[in-house]
Amino acid sequence: MERSGVAGRCRTFSVVVAVASAFVAGVQAQEIPGYPASVDAYDYREIALLPSYCIYTQSFRDRVSGGNNKAAIDGWYARLGPGFHTMHHYCWGLMKTNRALLLSRDQQSRQFYLNDAINEFNYVLRNAPGDFVMRPEILTKKGENLVWLGKAPVAVVEFELAIEQKPDYWPAYVHLSDYYKGIGDLRKAREWIEAGLKNAPESKTLQSRSAELDAAPPRKKKSSY
Repeated sequence: MERSGVAGRCRTFSVVVAVASAFVAGVQAQEIPGYPASVDAYDYREIALLPSYCIYTQSFRDRVSGGNNKAAIDGWYARLGPGFHTMHHYCWGLMKTNRALLLSRDQQSRQFYLNDAINEFNYVLRNAPGDFVMRPEILTKKGENLVWLGKAPVAVVEFELAIEQKPDYWPAYVHLSDYYKGIGDLRKAREWIEAGLKNAPESKTLQSRSAELDAAPPRKKKSSY
């Protein structure tokens, strides 16, 4: 679900600090007992957590058993279009997110993988066609990572972009409602659920969130999520 006006030496300094921080975090992020240092080792346990199409994407198909199946590869290109050519980055992003949430033993490692996953999601968002059918999902996954990084207000932009592209994409409405509920703005939380139900009336999750909001007592707004 990324803008500052800093220039010159301050900008250069920021880049240097970011690169140095990523390097330090990267060294520690590799220390996951029992798992390879990098996702591109394609550990079978990590592959098992991914969507089924991932093994047919670039890089995966040559390294994962059963992935180099031309009929399956052609079928996914037919379903998802030319954007499927970039989807190995999305799958890497999902793997890094899983490392952050399921495998990391410390906060530094967790943050490293969440940020690195966002880099993978951004690659697809930059390089796939603007009408790529997977864009709403990728924007929403990016927003989720931003929330886990403590950047929920920034994530709101990504969720709204997902809805703009696909008005009936219900997960984005849920995240927006949860954000506003989290800061105590139940009115906005209800507005997003109602908007979601208008566009995706069959969503059980939206229906459940609506019932929860109806039962929630009013409370004072908070300044952070």
